[in-house]
Amino acid sequence: MLDPANRVAMISGASRGIGRAVAERLRARGFRISAGVRTLSSVPEAHDVMTQRYDAERAEDAPAWVEATMARFGRIDVLVNAAGISAPRTRLDDPDETGIDAMWRVNVKGPLRLIRAALPHLRAGGEGRVVNIASLSGKRVANENFGYAMSKFALIALTQSVRREGWDAGIRATALCPGFVATDMTAHVTTAPRDKMTRPDDIAALAETLILLPNTATIGELLVNWRLEPML
Repeated sequence: MLDPANRVAMISGASRGIGRAVAERLRARGFRISAGVRTLSSVPEAHDVMTQRYDAERAEDAPAWVEATMARFGRIDVLVNAAGISAPRTRLDDPDETGIDAMWRVNVKGPLRLIRAALPHLRAGGEGRVVNIASLSGKRVANENFGYAMSKFALIALTQSVRREGWDAGIRATALCPGFVATDMTAHVTTAPRDKMTRPDDIAALAETLILLPNTATIGELLVNWRLEPML
């Protein structure tokens, strides 16, 4: 099992929801945390926590955050891409591509840019970890929001590419794919009882397990369901 002592984890979307739960859990385990947030005051700084303004739609924010993390901590061992959006909803027959473009920028290009910028540092430690918070929508299409599903399918492809490119350097990448999680993102959902949804802390516990597994026991995709899924 990977020893978290002195290791550094970068987590996007760390101000709320899954990202915040992952940051809090990894910090409690002993990781030093670099939190990527849109509002700096949303996560208090500490001796083992730094915050950096990060907007997944801004191409320049990814390398700037990586550089700031290296300047503060001197290493990067873990990258968790938790920032994501599911709106505006997009239907197949809707010619307006605004929603598709936004989800592509945040859900796909955001993680891609962070991975690209962090890759040399993840390679350096020999046990780099990348966890991409994908979705069961990246494995099957169960509703009309096909643009979101497209972006999460692409994120899983990106995860597989990281595994292929980083394997020999000890980088292990996983696409963590939950269904509905009780966060702000699902506050509008009326088709599922909120008290039955997966909790952010549950996803954080799974992310921690994935990160701590040794190089000899890696999981490429982890599918998480709160209800009976035909595909599972």
